[in-house]
Amino acid sequence: MNKRGPVITFVGFSMIVISLLIAISAVPSNISESDTFLISSLFEGMFDSVSEPFQIVPGNIIYTSYGTSQSDVPLLWGIQIIDYEYGDKLSISVSNIFDDSYGKFIQDDSVFFNTILIEQADTLNFQIENIGIRTIDVIVMFSEDPENSNGISNPNSPMMEMILPLMVSGFLIILGIIITIIGVILMMFDLKNKLDNKRNY
Repeated sequence: MNKRGPVITFVGFSMIVISLLIAISAVPSNISESDTFLISSLFEGMFDSVSEPFQIVPGNIIYTSYGTSQSDVPLLWGIQIIDYEYGDKLSISVSNIFDDSYGKFIQDDSVFFNTILIEQADTLNFQIENIGIRTIDVIVMFSEDPENSNGISNPNSPMMEMILPLMVSGFLIILGIIITIIGVILMMFDLKNKLDNKRNY
């Protein structure tokens, strides 16, 4: 039987394994166990401000604010529900000091991000209501002009040192899957040819 199929399949499978090892090694090892699932810890340097955890009981509201210092730049803000469980839900209203609304959002997943274009320096107020069924802890993150943040602009930042290997890992896993599929198809094709040749005899 032609060995090209098994060889190609093995190469593709090996690439998938290597990509997973690269992805695992990309996660910083100096993150404490309690911070492992905090987005702000995984993407260190990306955010200008990260709040301390807020605890919100069902039906209660907390308020937090962020003052921008630039004009005509995007403000990336995000909320993470720590130890998220199905059914956790937040209602978030964003406005400025003049009570101009920047929108109302519903969060029903562990992490929620949104971007607001800031036309001029402003102070944004965030009203966060727990509309779920259990008490939860949340953190709020802000990044003013995220494209030029230290986490992205500095190639030696912890975030960039993690993102590049993850990009390589993603490319390798896609390529590995394609090569593995090609190898399987070739094995099936070679097997079919071998059975056809046996019938001819």
